[in-house]
Amino acid sequence: MFERLKEDIACVFERDPAARNRFEVMTIYPGVHAVLTHRMASRLWRQDYKWLARALANLTRLFTGIEIHPGAVIGRRFFIDHGMGVVIGETAVIGDDCTLYHGVTLGGTSWQKGKRHPTLGNDVVVGAGAKVLGPITVGDGARIGSNAVVVKSVPPGATAVGVPGRIIEPPGDATVQRRADTAKRIGFDAYGATRDAPDPIANAINRMLDHIHHMDQRLEAMSLALEAQDIMPHFEHDADLDAVELDPQIDSASAQTHGA
Repeated sequence: MFERLKEDIACVFERDPAARNRFEVMTIYPGVHAVLTHRMASRLWRQDYKWLARALANLTRLFTGIEIHPGAVIGRRFFIDHGMGVVIGETAVIGDDCTLYHGVTLGGTSWQKGKRHPTLGNDVVVGAGAKVLGPITVGDGARIGSNAVVVKSVPPGATAVGVPGRIIEPPGDATVQRRADTAKRIGFDAYGATRDAPDPIANAINRMLDHIHHMDQRLEAMSLALEAQDIMPHFEHDADLDAVELDPQIDSASAQTHGA
């Protein structure tokens, strides 16, 4: 029990830079209070003291604003930051090292008995105001964006945002760097070309940068082909375009033209 208590306090310092000392965490952090009393209520629930467990959970809700059903299964080092408005249903299962922010609901979508609440893997973070609903699974290391409404399972390591929740596929490092290089060549500050921004403006800008990059490649291939035919013998390459690596299909077409 005391080992769990030490872990619960230690994880606060890892995830909340505002935490200053153990006394402060123990006395005024409602998320810590809710988790501690839930462990007691859960033990009463498993020992078939159902009413007493629910009474303790309800008392905790009155003092902390956090409602955790005593039937929920919660792993180690679970942290609720701020906490007000958090609701965790009876059949919810939460793995180790998970973090929930205020206004999160781990709820059900059915009035039928049985498993009806989500299962969170290890190291899952659920942003403020998010709703994770139904007997779905959120994989290890997944992230749920603020105010998202997730009703389908989320793969491990993925990020879900929006209403309804959808999975973000972040571009690789090479794609991000290429977009930055393309924006720099045309004198544009690619403020919208962020790794995980889901808004439509950022998406449109990213697609424009991809299109410009593709057109650069095609023009470079055409210029090489014209030079090979001595049509433009005095063509001077732009140093920036020389740095662009051609797509294999365009490079192959250029090579065939040179061979001709």
